[in-house]
Amino acid sequence: MTLRIGYYPGCSGAGTSTEYEQSTRAVLRKLGVELHEVPDWSCCGSTPAHTVSHTLSAALSARNLELAGRAGFDLVATPCPSCLANLRTAGHKMENADFRAEVSRLVGADCADMADARSTVEVLARMVGPKAVAQRVTRPLKGLKVVCYYGCLMTRPPEVMDFDDPENPTAMDELLAACGAEVLPFAYKVECCGAAAGTVRGDITAELSGRILDAAVAAGADAVVAACPLCQMNLDLRRGQINKARGTVHDLPVFYFTQLMGLALGLSSSDLGIKKLAVDPNPVLRRAFAAPKEDAAGKKSKEGRECA
Repeated sequence: MTLRIGYYPGCSGAGTSTEYEQSTRAVLRKLGVELHEVPDWSCCGSTPAHTVSHTLSAALSARNLELAGRAGFDLVATPCPSCLANLRTAGHKMENADFRAEVSRLVGADCADMADARSTVEVLARMVGPKAVAQRVTRPLKGLKVVCYYGCLMTRPPEVMDFDDPENPTAMDELLAACGAEVLPFAYKVECCGAAAGTVRGDITAELSGRILDAAVAAGADAVVAACPLCQMNLDLRRGQINKARGTVHDLPVFYFTQLMGLALGLSSSDLGIKKLAVDPNPVLRRAFAAPKEDAAGKKSKEGRECA
């Protein structure tokens, strides 16, 4: 059955995280999920708007949820945890009648029938499900050991985000396991990477992101899997800064979870924006897809799998 949901791509999808946007659309399409962009969507105010005005910040997000509701969507999905946090926080605050009235005045519309915002991780994990994903896998990630990094926003605060365990989420783990990867235990799943501090305090971002990479290496991972544009950028694009500041030589690639899912589903690297990653992922992918696989009799085949 084809799922039809509203879609809020967020501003970074057209800029710093085009590969996430590209791979998200490709994977959801492959799994039979129709994405319909919210008409005339605009910036949700992520991330600094609330530091100026909580009401104006909520109005930016509420406008998008009101547009989605007006377009007939009960659910609107977004790939960006920061956008998700803004959208869900606005919906949570709008439960207060006085706050809702003020925001509705600013938006210029009655915000009584706003859509519910959810993460694309949740859509894939809960509405599609790991079992359905596993059934569509044509190129399992059997030779790949990964740790899943959720970032600090996707599941917290739990009373607002209403998704997964706030300290030990497993939705992304289950999706990657369904794709054949070996998902390792990871104590830094929801630790902060330094977020936007990199623009003003690069030392803080380097230290916090460096700890995450340290933990990934200690866990024995071949790669880190992320679901947040800013987290992915800090761990991937800023790798040289991290290594220089901390005297490390980390070279683990940092994939978006949709990129690895897409490879397992048989999509090409060009479909998924693999070349846009800053840390070269090809050595890891070559090892993963060259790993021998077992035939029906349980014997290992000598034929490797072609890398995307």
